[in-house]
Amino acid sequence: MSNSDLLPSLLAKINENQLALEAAIMELTLWVEQRGSADVAENVRESLSAIDRNEEFIKMTLAVLLTPD
Repeated sequence: MSNSDLLPSLLAKINENQLALEAAIMELTLWVEQRGSADVAENVRESLSAIDRNEEFIKMTLAVLLTPD
């Protein structure tokens, strides 16, 4: 398997890790918010919004890269 064949799989795994981290951080955010730190929770949500903004582009790009020629 060549390096160029590995790249799409690598990017897919990185994307999976990113989404898993987002979910874990959101769980912690909810926990923090329930304990009265709404401002901290909002700051975290704003930071995580970058993941949401980029998710569709990442999915489309991975679909193109993973489609056989």
